[in-house]
Order: sequence, then C-alpha cells, then structure tokens
Amino acid sequence: MIEEGLKYIDHQKRTERGPLDVLFADSGNALIVAELKVVEDDGMLVQGIDYYDYIASNIEGFARAYNKKVDPTQKPRLFLVAPGFSVSLLNRCKWIDVPISLFAYQCIAFEDKPKEIIPVFKEITIPSLPVKVEVYTIDQRLNYITDREVRKTVEGFLKEIKEWDVDNILIEPTKNDISIKASGRVFSYLCPRRNHFVIYTYDNENKWVGFPIKQAEDLEEVKILLKSNYEKFK
Repeated sequence: MIEEGLKYIDHQKRTERGPLDVLFADSGNALIVAELKVVEDDGMLVQGIDYYDYIASNIEGFARAYNKKVDPTQKPRLFLVAPGFSVSLLNRCKWIDVPISLFAYQCIAFEDKPKEIIPVFKEITIPSLPVKVEVYTIDQRLNYITDREVRKTVEGFLKEIKEWDVDNILIEPTKNDISIKASGRVFSYLCPRRNHFVIYTYDNENKWVGFPIKQAEDLEEVKILLKSNYEKFK
C-alpha cells in the first residue's frame, strides 16, 4: 500500500539502539528501515537515523540473516510513516544525505462497517535544497593570471574597450571567462590563462575564432577586429 514491490522482512528487530519498527526490502532488494508513529513526532527523524546507521553499518550481516532477500550492494533506505510531519522535520530532511521517504496516512472507517479500518497513504515531498547562487567578479577571473605584466595588460585592455562606449559596452565575468557585450549582444570573450590570455571574436570571414595574446603586437591586431565587430553590434 506504500510502495509497489515492497516486501516485509521483519519487525521489532532488537538492536543495541533499541527495537527497529519494521524492516522491508524494496523491488530492487535494498533494505528499508521504517520508523512508524501514530502521532506527529519530530523525534522520529533522529530515531530513524540511529537505526539507519546501525543497519548500514551491518548490512552484510543482515543480508546473510535474511537468506539473501537483501542485496548488500544496494544503499539502504529510510521510511518515516506518521499521520503528519512538521515543517521543521521536512526542512531537516533536505539536509540529510540519506535516501528518505516520508509517508503520511489517514485511517478511514465506514459507518456500516466500523470495524473495518482502511489506511490511506500519501508520500510527502521533501523540500529541495536551496540553489546556490554564484556571483562572479572580474577580479576572480583576473586572479587566474599568474604573470603580473599580463594581468596589467588585460586590465588596461578592458579599460580601453569600455571607453569606446561607456554606456553601451558591458564587460561581465562568467564562470570561467569575461564576456564583452554591445547592445546586450556578446561580440567577444576574454579567456584568462596563466601567462597569457585568449580573445574570442569574429574574424574577417565572420567565423568565431580564438586569438592567443602573448605579446603587444598580438593585441593590437585583434583590437582592429574587435572595433569592427563592435561597430556591427552597437
């Protein structure tokens, strides 16, 4: 009723950390530790993790004990089953690196058959971890350059490019490089290397090409291309 292919293995299994509520095996023969409560209880998460730790640390022994119904190469899972779960428990679950599934249940009885109680289960979604927002800076990209003179050259070059059109040219750091835009469109990338840098832009045949800049002469030639491409994009 909770998950298709779930097989009962044992219950109230005695351990050094107390009796395990129920042990299951899923359709892939991974062992499942299930902690059950009849009321909402935040403490069940800690209990479940304690039992999970015991099971995971002794998985080979459990596999032998249950006549190979359990595959010891499969990572064990943890089920928490209760009438409901608090927001605090849900938020804690998202930080735990254990395969956890939460199942809330209701017991339904019918007036004409009061002794027949039917449990209805619903899997509760654990919130996702917050997305890490990475902020990049020009200095971070330039710090990759170990040659001080090359870094000075790059800094001067970027300043010069910006002065072409202060209001229209945007120089932005990306994860690994520095983009140069005109009117919101990228017309060049500057890619730092340890002892030089590479400028990507369109050549005279309108092909996107990388130009390694290892000396002043290299840069002067590329500036002509960049100026032409900027004029097209602005």
